[in-house]
Amino acid sequence: MPDIAMVGLRIRHFRTEAGLTLDQVGERVDVAASQLSLMENGKREPRLSVLTALADVFNVSVADLIEETPPSERAALELDLHRAQANSAYQELGLPTIKATRGMNDQTLRAIVGMHRELDRRARLAIATPEEARRANTKMRWWLREQNNYLPEIEVLADEATAAVGHTTGALTHRTVAEMADRVGLSIIHVDDLPHSARSVLDLENGRIYIPPASIPGGHGLRSLALQAVAHVVLEHKAPTSYRDFLLQRLEASYYAAACLMPRRASVDFLQTAKDNRSIAIEDFRDAFGVTHEAAALRFTNLATVHLGIPLHFLRVSGDGAVVRAYENDGLPLPLDATGSTEGEIVCRYWGARQALGRTTRTTEHYQYTDTPHGTFFESTQTGIGSNEEFAITLGVPYRESKWFRGRESPHRATSRCPDLTCCRRPDDGLAQRWTGQAWASARVHAHIFSPLPHGTYPGVDDRELYEFLEAHAGDDGHV
Repeated sequence: MPDIAMVGLRIRHFRTEAGLTLDQVGERVDVAASQLSLMENGKREPRLSVLTALADVFNVSVADLIEETPPSERAALELDLHRAQANSAYQELGLPTIKATRGMNDQTLRAIVGMHRELDRRARLAIATPEEARRANTKMRWWLREQNNYLPEIEVLADEATAAVGHTTGALTHRTVAEMADRVGLSIIHVDDLPHSARSVLDLENGRIYIPPASIPGGHGLRSLALQAVAHVVLEHKAPTSYRDFLLQRLEASYYAAACLMPRRASVDFLQTAKDNRSIAIEDFRDAFGVTHEAAALRFTNLATVHLGIPLHFLRVSGDGAVVRAYENDGLPLPLDATGSTEGEIVCRYWGARQALGRTTRTTEHYQYTDTPHGTFFESTQTGIGSNEEFAITLGVPYRESKWFRGRESPHRATSRCPDLTCCRRPDDGLAQRWTGQAWASARVHAHIFSPLPHGTYPGVDDRELYEFLEAHAGDDGHV
């Protein structure tokens, strides 16, 4: 069924077109006029039998009643007003609900809807700030910790999707991903003129997923991008109304893609065998499913606690030691700012990530034990170089869980007293006295933390550039 508000508008439209009152229609379909009024106002969903009876009365088809487009400009305005006033942001204002009565002319209705649209636009500008983004990201991290980073509903959907195309284990091929997209009415199109602010574009009108040109065969990136676009359709995502909505949708889409690339049953079987052999290694998990090291580590965080009984932490740290992404449910004392956010904070120089980045030879993973005020942790770190800078991916567990992992024989051990400033942040007294006032350094600012977020419908994407791209490709035959 489409939006019940839309169904209600279409019922009212065809009733008015037929010149019938609510009482007259109610008598013919044996439904009280008051109930029909609730249906027309989008407050009650009509049963199929009622829709069939109404269609007969109006001499139209049931499909006409449930079509997902407004029957007129007036109806579209009424629907916009209904949705705007149903928005939690409007309801929080405590203002009365305005009903689009028959006596309200179109000009008045346009003015009211126009004001709602402008308020919504300004609200989007207000939330597009680094402070709001950090606050929402922190709440999301807390929520994921409560869930042990496991979303069972999405696991089920991914299981169904991979089963439908006969995929059980191993690397998911590009061809199979294309088949999965086709099953939800989408085709994958490779283009070289994507908006510079977008990694991919989903065109719902034409049923297309636009992604960059194919690169290395079997590469994780493009398969994941395509599956994330498929996820937006499978999960029935709508345009986000807040930064939290945006983050949740991005999380769900990424989770769905990972659960398709690394199916739950095959992944758990693989990891359980590795645990039984006391040889869990993210690099083996990565190679078994043909994904990146980071993707394998993140997928491990989804499954480890719920299916293997292992609490853990994950860190992506930039070359200068700043946290890019973090998750923990094992008590690791993440560096936090006053708001509880960890993104952009510098990790202790004695943690595995910083130690691995400081190594001269990085051809192998770095294993070490780290003593902290919250206990000892075993950490496995892989370094790499992205498009802009080097980074480190760390997967760690409490000491008692290290027995299940390869690399546990590591002789490397470090002690961290952070957040105690004397650990690694406060300079030696002699050096401080020697250089205070005698030097000036230009700081490397983390632009992604302090710069304003984009002002488009989807944070990070320029609306004008996006819509111009879609218009330019609207007439393509689907074989760009």
